[in-house]
Amino acid sequence: MRSGGDRWRAPWACDPGASRGRQHGASASPTRSEFQRDRDRIIHSSAFRRLKHKTQVFVFHEGDHFRTRLTHTIEVAQIARAIARSLGLDEDLAEALALSHDLGHTPFGHTGEDALDDLMAGHGGFDHNAQALRIVTRLERRYAEHDGLDLTWETLEGLVKHNGPLVDEAGRPRERYAAHGVPGAILDFDREFGLELSTHASGEAQAAAIADDIAYDAHDIDDGLRAGLFSVDDLKAIPFLAELLAEVDGRYPGLETPRRIHELVRRVITRMVEDVINTSEGRLAEAAPQSAEDVRRAGRTLVGFSPAMAAADRAIKGYLYPNMYRHPKVKAVRADADRIVRDLFARFTAEPAAMPEEWRAGLDGAEEGRIARRVADYIAGMTDSYALTVHSALFGTTPNLKLR
Repeated sequence: MRSGGDRWRAPWACDPGASRGRQHGASASPTRSEFQRDRDRIIHSSAFRRLKHKTQVFVFHEGDHFRTRLTHTIEVAQIARAIARSLGLDEDLAEALALSHDLGHTPFGHTGEDALDDLMAGHGGFDHNAQALRIVTRLERRYAEHDGLDLTWETLEGLVKHNGPLVDEAGRPRERYAAHGVPGAILDFDREFGLELSTHASGEAQAAAIADDIAYDAHDIDDGLRAGLFSVDDLKAIPFLAELLAEVDGRYPGLETPRRIHELVRRVITRMVEDVINTSEGRLAEAAPQSAEDVRRAGRTLVGFSPAMAAADRAIKGYLYPNMYRHPKVKAVRADADRIVRDLFARFTAEPAAMPEEWRAGLDGAEEGRIARRVADYIAGMTDSYALTVHSALFGTTPNLKLR
């Protein structure tokens, strides 16, 4: 394992100087690498700023201590850079992918996505990865010469494939897309600027994906405890966390609860990051890739957890699902949020003129599917607070989205 200050680039890293380029062929920068430019374009986008007021996992609270999509994204970026640095990957690309991975999420966390996916069932569904691609290639309108952010091929590939190949070698959808197919937005763009959907993504994208899992586990534990949905000692039901708590309590007996929580959470992150680095070093040594392309065609994920840590990750998520995401108090709030999204969708599809001019433009006489997709784009881009404001203006009464 390389020390934190020892920066290097391994043969299997993506080289910004050898990027496959941009769809619109922007000129090079004299001061920044291509992947640094991608990172900067993402940070300065409207969609990135809106993450500040979008729910992470849906727990709506007063106060500023609970994660939003933005704070989660920053945590993922920090972890992704740490992993990339130790493995000799390009840190800037890993960071760009971490910063962009949640751009396609709706207001109200997964509740909003589930509602829009159901409402769009007859029009191609709704998928946050496909939506993120639409945002960075079409919906961001900032540049004089093109729509989107015109990101490099490597960033777009990682954005779409960070969780693995979308299709097999015969083009059949796999994993999460096996049942309903790959979203049309991804297939359409792939025909324009092929992303090699049957291969794995780069090591940098794999680092960003596993960083997302680590950040989720750590901050959901933290936020769930802050919300009072379960206690610290309840977490002893998970062997991995019980071991860490025993370590904390043995070293700091009688420690006050907030400090005890922090000591637990930071150990979760540290152990998981160290596991990923050690495991990935072994896999990379075994596979011996000599290029980023070798990583893509390795036939398996090379950056990830060991079997033991993967089991611990599943145990944490298995605990949080019923005790946090499906906690009765949270479910009640999710039901209200679902109603808000459905109300907005119904109103705007029936009356597109109720949307702002930039969103209703060109919809006179448009077919149902085109109207529905425009409405989904508009709602998906809303922050929680804006969705509540719009709903209140249109319907007069809006649910109070707080745990009760």
